[in-house]
Amino acid sequence: MDSQRLPSSPRTSVIMTTYRSPHYLRQVLKGFARQTHREFQVVVGEDGQTDETREVIDAFAQETAASGISIRYVWQPHQGFGKTRILNRAIDAATGDYLIFTDGDCVPRHDFVAAHLRLALPGRFLSGGTFRLPRDVTNQILADTVAADEFTRASWLQQHNVQVPAKWIWTERKPSLARLFDLATTTRPTFNGHNASAWRQDVIEANGFNHQMRYGGLDRELGERLENAGIAGVQIRHRAICFHLDHDRGYVTDEDWQRNRAIRQQVRRQGITRAEQGLDEIRSMAG
Repeated sequence: MDSQRLPSSPRTSVIMTTYRSPHYLRQVLKGFARQTHREFQVVVGEDGQTDETREVIDAFAQETAASGISIRYVWQPHQGFGKTRILNRAIDAATGDYLIFTDGDCVPRHDFVAAHLRLALPGRFLSGGTFRLPRDVTNQILADTVAADEFTRASWLQQHNVQVPAKWIWTERKPSLARLFDLATTTRPTFNGHNASAWRQDVIEANGFNHQMRYGGLDRELGERLENAGIAGVQIRHRAICFHLDHDRGYVTDEDWQRNRAIRQQVRRQGITRAEQGLDEIRSMAG
């Protein structure tokens, strides 16, 4: 597959959503401000407009004004769980031919964008990895008492009593091992909203995210439709990494999980490639 790699980096948009979490978003955007690859657009979709979020975005825009990074903000009124709708609004606002998806609570490692672009392949989506930070480290990050170039290093985490798998230490010392771990892992490459990428046209043909989905696997359902259309996933979980800031999840319900599981089973069983309610609905409302 290496021979299929693209000769140059495509126009790229990084897509994320947020909901009443400006302190988390600020740390995430700080991570994108320090990327080694600096030619990309950030699109932040907010479910429910807040002044605090706009202030964070405006500060990021000023900080990166002299770089090749741009940012766009879209929002929608909060009317219950609306992540799939705001994701589709962000996709519609994106100008990139290649889309990198993450979340407003996931801080990227400095080479996050570069890794996705280096490994992008025609007719494929990429499945990156995440390291879930404990609450005490998260609180230090939100308080700005620890810098991103510290907590995004496995050795720093280990030195501060965070349990880190040995393989993360090994890949930090010898980055070439990351590719071997990706080849050896038995974990399937799934479309994870906190760290995945795909070609814009492939996402459009799938009609984006499914508005019938609620919390719990809504991102993987898109990946399963992409796979049904022949867009297979590629495992890059050891090469493209983000760090998940800890928080409560009071919105999680068993009813939503069961509903989503039934939808995903139908998608796999029937080979569905396109959502009935998705990106087209957002575009028709805008028009």
